[in-house]
Amino acid sequence: MLSDEELMRYSRQILMPAFDVAGQEKLKSARVLVVGAGGLGCPVALYLGAAGVGHLTLVDDDAIELANLQRQVAFSHDQLGSGKAESLADRVRRINPLVSVAVVARRLESEELVHQVSEANLVLDCTDNFATRFALNRACVAARVPLVSGAAIRGEGQLSVYDARNPESPCYHCLYPEQGNEDLSCSEAGVIGPLVGMIGASQAMEAVKVISGVGRPLVGRLLILDAWRMEWREMKLARDPGCPVCSGH
Repeated sequence: MLSDEELMRYSRQILMPAFDVAGQEKLKSARVLVVGAGGLGCPVALYLGAAGVGHLTLVDDDAIELANLQRQVAFSHDQLGSGKAESLADRVRRINPLVSVAVVARRLESEELVHQVSEANLVLDCTDNFATRFALNRACVAARVPLVSGAAIRGEGQLSVYDARNPESPCYHCLYPEQGNEDLSCSEAGVIGPLVGMIGASQAMEAVKVISGVGRPLVGRLLILDAWRMEWREMKLARDPGCPVCSGH
């Protein structure tokens, strides 16, 4: 049940016939795990918090650095040295005090990762390294929790949704083998600030769609953005019947 304050706060969403009060109530009851509180995690958390997702858990073990401020728009200069996860959580709470926000200011590994994923209705991968991406994917497949994955480097971005509840959906491992993928960081290759905002905001939109059941999420599709040419391309994704992660599920 939505309160009068919630009906007013979320009125612009509720006005849409396909979304309505039912969609807002689904957001309110959702538990979302956001792994990474950097360039992608900032817009993801701010938009989902503002939209009224009932419970957010933000995971990041990094502190805010000067070079982050070019693109991680939830942070300010006077927060340099502060923890990213707690700083982002505080920003979300100030936008929407009706949302519950928990913080995990350390790397999620092994059993704790599995536990956090199993407690969530949806996971958003906002990380910047393959090891964490593969670990999140394995946990999401095992727990049958949908995963919204985004990536951004230089002027290029990618976005997809992997939903283990859907027998036709590939998983992250179906696209990318664990061997042969090397991390390429923003500090090495660079990244343009608005790009991470575009991909992060798109991840938040996919999350709203998956939670509310409104629209067509990017399951079985990969969006690729060339920001310098402002061109989006879509690739159809097929499940790998020999995938060591999802073929047995």
